[in-house]
Amino acid sequence: MYTSPLMGVKGDRVVSQEFLIIGIMTAAGIIQGVTGFGSALFGMPFLAGLLTARVAAPLFALSIIVGEVVGIIRFRKSVTVGALWRLAAAAAVGIPLGVYGVTLIDERVVLLILGLVVSGYAAYRLLTPRMPRLSDTRWAYPFGFIAGLLSGAYNTGGPAYVIYGTTQGWDADTFRANLQGVFLVGSGVGLLAHGLKGNLTGQVFYLWLFATPALVIGLFIGYWLNRFVSPIFFAKLVQVMLLIIGLTLIF
Repeated sequence: MYTSPLMGVKGDRVVSQEFLIIGIMTAAGIIQGVTGFGSALFGMPFLAGLLTARVAAPLFALSIIVGEVVGIIRFRKSVTVGALWRLAAAAAVGIPLGVYGVTLIDERVVLLILGLVVSGYAAYRLLTPRMPRLSDTRWAYPFGFIAGLLSGAYNTGGPAYVIYGTTQGWDADTFRANLQGVFLVGSGVGLLAHGLKGNLTGQVFYLWLFATPALVIGLFIGYWLNRFVSPIFFAKLVQVMLLIIGLTLIF
């Protein structure tokens, strides 16, 4: 049985760590619930600073996979099966290649290029009233493969999925549903990797008991907030989130 790593220290310090995790994961869940993505962008830096990356990464992976299952169930009627299986299949090929090929290319160069592309695309979408749609379903394969490569190498596959989604004209629920499906594939592979590396420790499972309920509560708060978000505002919000992600990757 695992006990808190701070057990034996002052009780208020024990409580403070768990409460901080609850606050971080609730906020991350709200972001995920409103936009369908972005929870890791917000949550991981705070968790890593609080717990170290070795603990934060598997903890977040364990929690977010539950959130993604909740999202799939919540928006199951809006899933576009054709797009989902194409993206997931291509990502499943790209993820292991990214894992094993990560040492072949300078990380800083890749993330800089990715940041420039993502932020440039988001800025263009914000300034351009209408964008052409990619109607050919085969576009899902290159986007999914690139997302898989980036996920396997640097855990940054999300922007590729999001950009593909914005080219399809999906409504807000379809956008969230399909993203949760492809994220679920990446999270499953990531959890397997953490398990093989021995990162799923007693400490991680102990903190998971606090992190996951908080994330799920945040998700439902985000779903409730969606009632007040118009489709036009949602589209702009997605682009702003992409812009933030792109700038984060650059700097």
